[in-house]
Amino acid sequence: MIDALGQPRTVLLLGGSSDIARALARAWARERAGLYVVLAARPGPGRAAAAAELAALGCEVEEVDFEATEIAAHPALVEEVAAGRDIDVAVVAFGVLGDEERAWQDHAVAVRLAEVNYVAPVSVGVCLAQRLGRQGHGVVVTLSSVAGERVRRSNFAYGASKAGMDGFYLGLGEALRGSGARVLVVRPGFVHTKMTEGRKPAPLAVSADEVADAVVRAVAEGDDLIWVPRAMRGVMSGLRHVPRALFRRLPL
Repeated sequence: MIDALGQPRTVLLLGGSSDIARALARAWARERAGLYVVLAARPGPGRAAAAAELAALGCEVEEVDFEATEIAAHPALVEEVAAGRDIDVAVVAFGVLGDEERAWQDHAVAVRLAEVNYVAPVSVGVCLAQRLGRQGHGVVVTLSSVAGERVRRSNFAYGASKAGMDGFYLGLGEALRGSGARVLVVRPGFVHTKMTEGRKPAPLAVSADEVADAVVRAVAEGDDLIWVPRAMRGVMSGLRHVPRALFRRLPL
């Protein structure tokens, strides 16, 4: 159970080898000695490196095979992880960005993007909500994106998938209200990670560690929705109200 200072004892990272997931685990490890971390990701060098890094920080680490698009396996995976101990925080940290133009012209690319960024998060979200609801406590943290707040021509397939994911988890949080479990939706702007490597940074770009620090604070404070950095909230509020004819002229 999350302690009086808002720090978890057990963390499940779905997409555990991602830069933001690793940064989150490091941040919580600094706050709690002996943190139990479940790294749910594809087996390989990335997961092994993440496990070694966290073990060196004093975490107890469990590695679990996880493939986002293997939907049928998600219920059993969540139940197996929670069989020996409750899940205090579960982080939905997987996703793909892909090639923006191929994502609407290549059928296979478009479908995969939708499966990874929307269908799979819905799948694990349902499983986590059922488990945490039965526990009567715990937080589901989902990494959304400001790209889903107002979908832009430049990456509309990605933005649409994030918009769907974002809406689902906001609704899931409302559905869980009163159960003791809750949902935190995180809307970062441009984050410097492996996924964005080689791309031109957008204004207000942040690091994975900055996202992690914001999430740790939000979990401790009981928030249900945050923007990273905070200034993105004002930016996106303005963009949502720009007339469509003008919006399409903006260099976005």
